[in-house]
Amino acid sequence: MNLLEKFKAKFFGKAKPEHLRRGELGERAAKKFLQAQGLKFLAANFRSERGEIDLIFRDGDCLVFIEVKTRSSEVWTRPASAVDARKRKLLSQTALDYLKLLKYPKVKFRFDIVEVLLKDGQVSEIRHLPNTFSLSKPYRYG
Repeated sequence: MNLLEKFKAKFFGKAKPEHLRRGELGERAAKKFLQAQGLKFLAANFRSERGEIDLIFRDGDCLVFIEVKTRSSEVWTRPASAVDARKRKLLSQTALDYLKLLKYPKVKFRFDIVEVLLKDGQVSEIRHLPNTFSLSKPYRYG
């Protein structure tokens, strides 16, 4: 670490890793995009001991839990494919923790994914995938 890097680290803190900066950029872009679509923003980065939900919105009478996936390339796979069974289970558990804080209101809810694609560090495309998955078993009926 050279002198300039030490100075910056001491006074400005360490720079965030690239993947965290990309993730924050994607979440900001997703939030603006969804607000422009008429959804009402409620919370960002809700955390419980079981996980984190990137964004929480209201769409009419429906609570929407949103996972944002930001990628600079789709060469190998779509960003949404990173939301596997394990991640869906964690999102389900965290959503239930959020609902518990609200004393389990009688409200519809769904899980959406927003894919944010970057090109040269800038947002090039946003895809909203509503109602992408259901509450994971054993937390749902049927």
